[in-house]
Amino acid sequence: MALGTASRCEARPYSYGRARALARELGLSETVAAILVRRGLGEPESARRFLAAAETHDPFEFRGIAEAVARILGHVRSGSTIAVHGDYDVDGVCSTALLVRALRTLGAEVRPRLPSRADDGYGISRRTVEELHAAGVGLIVTADCGIGAVAEVAAARALGIDVVVTDHHRPGGELPNCPLVHPATCGYPCEDLCATGVVFKLAQALYSRAGRDPAELDAELDIVALATVADLVPLRGENRALVARGLKTIAGGRRPGLRALLRVIGVDPQSVTEQTLGFGLGPRINAAGRLYRADASLELLLATDDERALEIARELDAVNGERQAVETAILLDAQGQVAADPALAAAPALVLAGEGWHAGVIGIVASRIVERYHRPCVMIALDDSGHGRGSARSIQPYDLHAGLAAASMHLVRFGGHRMAAGLELEAAQLEAFREALVRHADEHLVPADLVPTERVDAVVPGDAVRLELAEELGQLRPFGAGNPAVNLLLPAARVAELRPMGEGRHARFTVTSAGVRAKAVAFGVGDELNSTLGAGPPEGNRRYDVTARLEANEWSGAVEPRLVVRSVHEVEPPPGDEDGRGCSDCACRARDGEWWDAVCRELDAGLEAPTPLRLGRARDVVDRRGEGTLGALADLLTTGESLLVVSADTSRRRSLFRRELDPVRFGRPPAALLSMRCGTSARSAIEHLPAGAVCLADHASVVAHPGLAEPFEHVFLLDPPSSSEQREALDRSAAPGAEGFLHLAWGPAEIDLAGRVLEHEFALRPSLAALYRALVAAGGALTGDLLETAASGEGPHPRGPALVGRCLRVLAELGLVSIDRSSATVKCTMTTAARVPLERSTAFSAYARRCEEGLRFLSDQTPRTRQQQAA
Repeated sequence: MALGTASRCEARPYSYGRARALARELGLSETVAAILVRRGLGEPESARRFLAAAETHDPFEFRGIAEAVARILGHVRSGSTIAVHGDYDVDGVCSTALLVRALRTLGAEVRPRLPSRADDGYGISRRTVEELHAAGVGLIVTADCGIGAVAEVAAARALGIDVVVTDHHRPGGELPNCPLVHPATCGYPCEDLCATGVVFKLAQALYSRAGRDPAELDAELDIVALATVADLVPLRGENRALVARGLKTIAGGRRPGLRALLRVIGVDPQSVTEQTLGFGLGPRINAAGRLYRADASLELLLATDDERALEIARELDAVNGERQAVETAILLDAQGQVAADPALAAAPALVLAGEGWHAGVIGIVASRIVERYHRPCVMIALDDSGHGRGSARSIQPYDLHAGLAAASMHLVRFGGHRMAAGLELEAAQLEAFREALVRHADEHLVPADLVPTERVDAVVPGDAVRLELAEELGQLRPFGAGNPAVNLLLPAARVAELRPMGEGRHARFTVTSAGVRAKAVAFGVGDELNSTLGAGPPEGNRRYDVTARLEANEWSGAVEPRLVVRSVHEVEPPPGDEDGRGCSDCACRARDGEWWDAVCRELDAGLEAPTPLRLGRARDVVDRRGEGTLGALADLLTTGESLLVVSADTSRRRSLFRRELDPVRFGRPPAALLSMRCGTSARSAIEHLPAGAVCLADHASVVAHPGLAEPFEHVFLLDPPSSSEQREALDRSAAPGAEGFLHLAWGPAEIDLAGRVLEHEFALRPSLAALYRALVAAGGALTGDLLETAASGEGPHPRGPALVGRCLRVLAELGLVSIDRSSATVKCTMTTAARVPLERSTAFSAYARRCEEGLRFLSDQTPRTRQQQAA
């Protein structure tokens, strides 16, 4: 969990229009539709296929699989002994178990062979080939290895042993001279199958040609799902379908070995999720092969006796505990090396080595180091003879396999893929290898690549944190590599009621956004969260960007939504704006001739009903009233599309776009601020805005410049219009399906602000009194800068030119002042000190009526909340 660290949140820009159309087409919420669009599933048909999780392909779409099937079935019919050579990790064990069971069902004499990580290393060796020849093996079928075993396959064939290679690892420049079943090499539609997925498709083809129903193999989907999740292959396409079906198979509890292992870890088979596979079952299946041999894990998966299965499961659980202790010791040693060497810590790639490190555990430690330092990491275990075995893990921007290839002159051998790999070297080559890999990483990584980036899938307000959304997000499961769990961002939320749980290792608290309080937990944070949040009171003004998963939590027979928090980052105000108020540094404080021109226009303006807001082109209206404004606006900021936010008063709203909704936090340029308080030309400002700009303007600016909204993809009405005429004009501009969107977004707080602004602008009595007092204090006359200062007033929200014009107009109508506009400098002179009822002024009465009518209109605009709408 990131707590105010240097990590950054990043949401991929997406087409709001495409997400909205997808939501309508498939009956989804816009939140889930946006997630699908961000993940490249914006077309309805591709989204349907993804949500159905039912994609499958004919196994004979593997080019050349017919030859492999014929070769294997020939040996089955002849009674040859068939060796299945697997690997010692979860995928290798599961693929071996599946193929052994399938071949035995077909009547074959099968001999499984798993290598020892310590004695044999990865893959099939010449020594193993010779052992199998001596044992009378006629056919070797590899599982999760062999694509690089060119010499070993040649040696087997020279001894008269047939070979069929099934693998999924990245092939080298030369392929083994034998039948291959490899998703990439053989052009299979799902190139990302794990080894167990490959073997499953091969078994389907074998059953089909042998006259058996391939559907019988569905019982094997439990270990196909386990291997697919554990091997971190992308859960897209057929992989997604295999895991979804496999989880249902596990729920049936048919395999004694998995049933026993679930019993040991205390999980009901019907409650198994992909997380159970990745963090519960997978590590225990892996543990034996990491520390000793993987034969016990294979025996567990092949077991038919419940008692023996439970015995093995308990052994694996104990070995896993031992593995965790070994892992912790190596991790502390590795972190100590980084801390002790500043040059090493600053390198773009980490190469760490230690004598006595267990080669079976260093891959897990490499992953931990990558998580902590966000750099590619190679961990090398050196033995007494000066030989080293390494495991490497990478970060997304770096192709680890390419880096190892560039440094391969210093390696005995290596293999793997972009994100993970294994290698061997001699200790004498360690420094040269480190230099070569660091040099390659330095050439292919930029500093920004080394800053951890937290992916955000959707931005939501607090009122969206509901059980309905949690259940809808469940449609995107199973989660894993290529389809990660959904990460939601609640922007500028408040965090309170922090309490420890789990003996202080975890925390529970509440997250409040859009006026809605949601329950939240954070795991493994210790005291970090408390120190990050500080000792400030919950009712303070501190705001936090909170990222979290939303789940349906079952407790004591009840189901409720719960946030599982991943990170908490305080939203800092910009320098000099800690109070978040006013516009002391904007153009309102730098009035010029245009400001006085605006004053004079108001002096001469008619007193008829207000001019409606003009938004240019017709737009598709999105009614977001009652939703959380911060979340809705932040979501639009992440689209990357141009956005015009229309408010009642820019000076009162600008702090929102300097802090809670600062566009820079969402990868956008700072917001342009347009206010008629300044009297400046909005058109000239708009012409210089870049594509995808964000602009905050007040109602008056939009009224005064009818073309202002035209270039913007989104117009967001943050504060409501203050008259029925303006609202009717908005309704007339609605055009469902049109290009561009008009978002109606106000709630009670925005209606209240609109009312206060309306009173400030048209209930003139306080402003008239202040201006008149200033004239009296000045001896009855004000001109130039002194008049400007007195007319605009003090405080964070100065009077705009329109309000100043109204005040001067009323005072002149009542005969209290004379206004001289004959020169560039306007002069205002008192003509009498007599008390005159303000209602004698036609303008004052007209402004008062407009205020009263506007307030009545606003009182009827209170929207229902999302919860009220749902009810």
